[in-house]
Amino acid sequence: MANTDATFLERMARVVGAAHVLTTASEVAPYTVDWRGRYHGSACAVVRPASTAEVAAVVTLCAGARVPIVPQGGNTGMCGAATPDESGREVVLSLGRLRSIRGVDQANATITVEAGVTLAEVQQAAADAELLFPLSLASEGSCTIGGNLSTNAGGTAVLRYGNTRDLVLGVEVVLADGRVLDALRGLRKDNTGYDLKQLFIGSEGTLGIVTAAVLKLFALPRTRVTALAATPTVGNAVEFLRVTKRALGDRVVGFELISGPALRLSRKHHPTLPDPLPDHDWYVLLQVDDSAADSPLAAQVEDAFAQAIQTGTVVDATIAQSQEQADRLWALRENISEAQRRDGPNIKHDISLPISAIPVFVDECGSALLTAFPDSRLVVFGHLGDGNLHFNVGAPAGVAAETFLGNTAAVNRIVHDRVVAAGGSISAEHGIGQLKRDELVHYKAPLEIELMRRIKATLDPAALLNPGKVL
Repeated sequence: MANTDATFLERMARVVGAAHVLTTASEVAPYTVDWRGRYHGSACAVVRPASTAEVAAVVTLCAGARVPIVPQGGNTGMCGAATPDESGREVVLSLGRLRSIRGVDQANATITVEAGVTLAEVQQAAADAELLFPLSLASEGSCTIGGNLSTNAGGTAVLRYGNTRDLVLGVEVVLADGRVLDALRGLRKDNTGYDLKQLFIGSEGTLGIVTAAVLKLFALPRTRVTALAATPTVGNAVEFLRVTKRALGDRVVGFELISGPALRLSRKHHPTLPDPLPDHDWYVLLQVDDSAADSPLAAQVEDAFAQAIQTGTVVDATIAQSQEQADRLWALRENISEAQRRDGPNIKHDISLPISAIPVFVDECGSALLTAFPDSRLVVFGHLGDGNLHFNVGAPAGVAAETFLGNTAAVNRIVHDRVVAAGGSISAEHGIGQLKRDELVHYKAPLEIELMRRIKATLDPAALLNPGKVL
């Protein structure tokens, strides 16, 4: 590669324009470190195509020169999937210039967008058409649709609408040899063989590069209720979820569990946020939507709270009286990850469990961690409505965070052994990337790993697409 760098990069420049082939250290640096600052790599160039045709041409050049490719969207991932390795051989393929919203079909309730469009922009385009794109993440202002599909992003509305893969009807994908798979169909029924798009959703750019997608849209909510409740235990929170779903049905969009330490950490680093229910052990953040403008939703939520308080399932609650108040309640939840980042490194777990197993898991896993690592700080929060917890472990007071990270393997074993024993998953919504690659092999059934490797070898025989990620 060293003897052909100049020619190779010149060919790249002819495809995307010289201004979009970045090679200097200062230009490349932002693309070679992940959002958390955990992974640092190197790249021979960052290439920024502006169309699917340009992506295909770049991939074709890389395939011919045997140059590995690291696809990258908004670079907001949590597991290092979009960070190159340290060899300096890889090209980072940034999709941020694929910015077109190709169309909104109101009658079909779909939107077709390119990979570099941010999630917030898709939400706004849907709203402009008086429709809803329900995927919602804390990073929605900077994460991109390509990245969302790459990791099968989850977020706060999975309980009602499902993960990203449930919101995708069609995809356009550049394959490892540069050919373009055009499966941009907006069909809800299509039983013509294998559903190929599902191979690429959640594959973290290891099987193909998604350049566009057809996404489902839904009726825009006309009535929304957001509330924060304090609950004595995780078991009480699970019971409140059951009661709420029975009373309100599929209008329950978000049901978030927040531990007292997690909420206090969020406020520590964002002191202007509200503290309406101070000094409780556990909280639930609830969002309920209805597409009817004259819905009696608020009264129904109040009734659900009154019954829950009467039974002791909930001990206190507050209901937002305006959208501003609702946004500030959600900010308490959405700023936890940022607060943890500011507070220092910690050992993160993005896990999923059967909802019924969560109370026992939280108690037993927390006790095991505190026995093994006394005074560790547990920051637990997540999407209780779909069984997804962020079960994070911080260093004890007085212990340097970097020193505590040396216990990562032991902490992971305590957490992940109990997750798998309870029938759960070690990755709920953040993917595998580099962070969990070894854990995947440790816990995944050998036959599943074998089949995954076969699929990889079929679609990317030269192993040039995001090497070292997932497998």
